[in-house]
Parts: sequence; structure tokens; C-alpha cells
Amino acid sequence: MRLFNRKTETASEPGTGPRVVLLVEGMHCSSCGLLIDDELEDLPGVRSSTTDVKAGRTTVRLEEGAAVNTAELIAAVEQAGDYTARPAD
Repeated sequence: MRLFNRKTETASEPGTGPRVVLLVEGMHCSSCGLLIDDELEDLPGVRSSTTDVKAGRTTVRLEEGAAVNTAELIAAVEQAGDYTARPAD
């Protein structure tokens, strides 16, 4: 896990890949969000992750054609700490 070494999207690489939104419970501060983002971004096929702690949501941007399923994303969130996640409707 690379702590606080954030992936960023550039103008030459816009966030046009598929997007998955997860609802996350158990976050208390911005560090929680960063830990979750770092864990998600370590997964192959994940371009970026952005967590809004106040809203309790994580938005994951995938690479085009990535074979990442929602269960893998949820497992990564739960591995980051004492968090629970589920897909947003």
C-alpha cells in the first residue's frame, strides 16, 4: 500500500473509463478516505479513487476494459480498515 501517494488524472488521460460508486460506513476523518483510496488504487485496473468522507461515498474510476468487479472493490475497502461498503443504487 502506498500511503498518500495519489494517482491523478491528467488532461491527456481523462477519466472516461467506467465508474463505480460505493457507499462506505465507518469513516471518521480524511485519513480514512485516503487509506481507502490508496487500497483501491493498488488494484489492477483501477485508474483513480476519490472518497468523500462527509457523504460516505467512494467513486472509483476504472481503466477501459478492466476486469474489476464490485466484490473486489468492496474487499479492498474492508481491507483498508474497519469499514463496510456496498454499491450505491
